[in-house]
Amino acid sequence: MWSIFLLRNTDICIRKQTNMSVTMKRKAILFVLCTLAGVQVFSQETARDSSSLHPSECHFKGKQALDVESLFPMFITGGFHLGVGYRLDKLRIRASVINGGSYNAEEAGVNHSPDFKRHYKTSPGIFLGYNVWKNLELYTYLELHTFEIEQKNTGIKKDLFSIDTGGGVGYQFFVWKGAYVQPAFHVYLRKSKSLDFGDAVYKISTVDLSPVIRIGYRFWSK
Repeated sequence: MWSIFLLRNTDICIRKQTNMSVTMKRKAILFVLCTLAGVQVFSQETARDSSSLHPSECHFKGKQALDVESLFPMFITGGFHLGVGYRLDKLRIRASVINGGSYNAEEAGVNHSPDFKRHYKTSPGIFLGYNVWKNLELYTYLELHTFEIEQKNTGIKKDLFSIDTGGGVGYQFFVWKGAYVQPAFHVYLRKSKSLDFGDAVYKISTVDLSPVIRIGYRFWSK
């Protein structure tokens, strides 16, 4: 019995190593399903508390709200992103963690290098926003990014740590009950840093311009 169990687990490990892209897709699907299930259960439990509010009040007139959201394209590129935000009147604070997988952030750099790729490794961030009108939000952030810099012609990879700040603007479009889509635009600012690759020197762009899109769910408000 134990030998069968070990063989099955060994076979699973081998298949994970040889088919990583399939594994990441399964994780993304599982994450979405678990999130939706959790949201559905929680929304049923809190329906009594929010039933007295008009839908528009739940969206932007509520004094307090709790959101869970994701920069879902990161799952498509083999990474992940999850953010949790708390709103008090017009202020909103949000904590997040990101891993970009194979997403090439170098292309967002104002002075990007065509000879290198820049990938997000697992990195945390904190955001502070202000609702200037309805669901239109202006925000600033501090993100502690660890980038994996890859030289295209050699495949050599090196890590680079960067403290990124900046600002963003986005609008939460509520599409169904508490579910929303938030397109936004980010400006990332950072100090100049470089890495020596022997035959070339990589210099990270001090400014990134990046459109983003998040999906989320506001599962509690009052």
